[in-house]
Amino acid sequence: MSNHVFALVDCNNFYASCERVFDPSLWSRPVIVLSNNDGCVIARSNEAKALGIKMGQPFFTLGHLVSIHNIAVFSSNFTLYGDMSRRVMDVLSMFTPDIEIYSVDEAFLALDGLTDDPPAYAQRIRATVYQWTGIPVGIGIGPTKTLAKVANHIAKKNPEHGGVFDINAHSDLDELLDKLDVADLWGVGPQYARLLNRHGIYTVRQFKQANDNWVQKHMTICGLRALLELRGISCMPLEAAPPPKKDIACTRSFGARIETFQGLREAISTYVSRAAEKLREQDSVASYMQVFIRTSYFGEGPQYSNAASLQLPVATSYTPHLIHFGTRLLERIYRPGYQYAKAGVIFSGIVPQEHAQLNLFVRPYPTRRYRHLMRIVDTINQAWGRNTVQFAAAGISKEWKMRQARRSPRYTTRLAELPIVKAH
Repeated sequence: MSNHVFALVDCNNFYASCERVFDPSLWSRPVIVLSNNDGCVIARSNEAKALGIKMGQPFFTLGHLVSIHNIAVFSSNFTLYGDMSRRVMDVLSMFTPDIEIYSVDEAFLALDGLTDDPPAYAQRIRATVYQWTGIPVGIGIGPTKTLAKVANHIAKKNPEHGGVFDINAHSDLDELLDKLDVADLWGVGPQYARLLNRHGIYTVRQFKQANDNWVQKHMTICGLRALLELRGISCMPLEAAPPPKKDIACTRSFGARIETFQGLREAISTYVSRAAEKLREQDSVASYMQVFIRTSYFGEGPQYSNAASLQLPVATSYTPHLIHFGTRLLERIYRPGYQYAKAGVIFSGIVPQEHAQLNLFVRPYPTRRYRHLMRIVDTINQAWGRNTVQFAAAGISKEWKMRQARRSPRYTTRLAELPIVKAH
């Protein structure tokens, strides 16, 4: 059994909880958050789950439930959610320097060498996060990351544990694992779950007892690591810094259909700008670029979809050059007479900026000057808000931008949208 102590901290119904922080009247109401363009449900409070609302359910199917049960409905407010996530992670980092931010609402903590009782320490973490951010969290503790994930699942599903469960303190681990569906195990998606079910493996306990060689053959080394971690052998250390992304994409559905080349060019230029920002955030450059456009699958008019890609002459993250090549790709695939519903940009062949391969037959860009210019643009946008400085090719009015009719204010990042408190 591993001597490590891992804790997985998971924010409860994170998007819904963020909305409740700034509107206490929502605490007893069902709350749902919608996807881009208010299309389908991407987050639900416990009250909404109890009503039978499913993740990914189209919003238009909920009209009767919304009115009958007084459901609070919000457009996704990723600016607010991202800033609240940062605040939660800042609080967690006060309790240990060893932290891996796994997602916007989850983080692994290493509590090795802790002199305090781990569950008591975890309760202090919960109380502090809630007091300082208003976000409720659940915490699972285990000797491996996978078992900490299992413990977190138990803590969330069983309120009697008070939001914290230490799997080390349970006398019979196999009894716990026998109650968990293998489909709920971290790293086992629907495809692997069906494979395991076909071979008579339905519970996490049965998976733990599976043959090592069979698991590695059918589920690769990742499946074997999960198997060993269930047996208490730590195979997944904390990743203090997330590895650079190998592909970066920015894709969106439009709030209104686009028919003109100019409208699509504005959208593609906007998405290129955002994806290029992500490249520079990890100090990388891209070697390949793809652009795609498509009509709606459910539209009444003629349907069309297409994509084009190219290898960039020199790997870069310089937005003006990427917009230029994105426009060239769009020219190759655009066809008039269609109502386009979605477009996107994908960068691949991503390498660190300092390791970019030069092209013997192409004059190198004045990289230092361009990097300095992009650093200035990014700094301004980080300080004053995205698109404070933007490229003219991305347009001004953006009539095609996403519908967010129910978005709450960006309370923590926009001075004009700060919450107002009135005293009587």
